[in-house]
Amino acid sequence: MAPLLNPYLNFDGNAREAMEYYKEVFGGDLNLHTFGEMGGGAGQEYADKIMHGMLTTPDGFTIMGSDGPPGMEYASGNNFAVSLSGEEEDTLRRYWEKLSDGGQVSVPLERQMWGDVFGMCTDRFGVPWMVDISTPQG
Repeated sequence: MAPLLNPYLNFDGNAREAMEYYKEVFGGDLNLHTFGEMGGGAGQEYADKIMHGMLTTPDGFTIMGSDGPPGMEYASGNNFAVSLSGEEEDTLRRYWEKLSDGGQVSVPLERQMWGDVFGMCTDRFGVPWMVDISTPQG
């Protein structure tokens, strides 16, 4: 499968409601995972908040979203990123190197607690990017 490019939206505590709304609008399959399910020590007040949600629609759209984690200030206008994801490690690492060059890395591209290699950066034009290299399934 080719790498996937899609929006990643951040919400101020209402990600579940928003993602369910987008499912009503676009249809498809919605998967939601809470901070409590995923671990990572976000604290009890975040246990039921959405750490990662993904809606895949019949028309081929993918929308991802989450509630902002502890310490991440929510402000309208900074509540999105462009997400690149897939299993093609060489391709995605090459994109990461180019996107992060001259920009600012907020999360280094490295293995995370959920098993994927993940990083976040803002490119030199101020666009926020997330790169997720998933472990091949099967």
